[in-house]
Amino acid sequence: MFTRRTFLAATAAGVSLPLAVEAQTLGFEPAPQTVKIKQSYAPGQILVLPRSYYLYYVTEPGTAIRYGVGVGKAGLEFTGSAVIGAKKEWPTWRPTNEMIERDPVAYGKFKDNDYVQPGGPGNPLGARALYLFQNGRDTYFRIHGTTAPSTIGTSVSNGCIRLRNEHVTDLYSRVPVGTTVTVL
Repeated sequence: MFTRRTFLAATAAGVSLPLAVEAQTLGFEPAPQTVKIKQSYAPGQILVLPRSYYLYYVTEPGTAIRYGVGVGKAGLEFTGSAVIGAKKEWPTWRPTNEMIERDPVAYGKFKDNDYVQPGGPGNPLGARALYLFQNGRDTYFRIHGTTAPSTIGTSVSNGCIRLRNEHVTDLYSRVPVGTTVTVL
């Protein structure tokens, strides 16, 4: 039975849903911004908060530059601490064997060969890559650019942390090899 109460509740939900979605969308800002951060984080450190889709580069006590990021799909995300063990401009790329197994359609051209995609505007790693290492070994996780900037603010990658090319170029210029990266 359709009552006045049902009608009012449905109308209120219908009116408020677009406002909730708009508020959520307006809350995420992928462009770099200088923000306040806890004083306990050391300058030069990178923090990544995957659930909020932000990377923070601490510039001085209590201050960081915040970048919007895309992160790993559920079950593929990197967590923990690492250091930047290498940096590359317009890096080459090859998917891991696990990626090829998980999605043979997308990565079929890499199956049963040693093909490596050259760096450049069509390369999925984008303009720059920061290679994450643990205990001196490459984790195969990266902080890198992307050819799909619309994916920033989503959980879409195979575990890497991606930024818009202009943002990763800025971050790349600020951080040296050896920088600590913590993904919470």
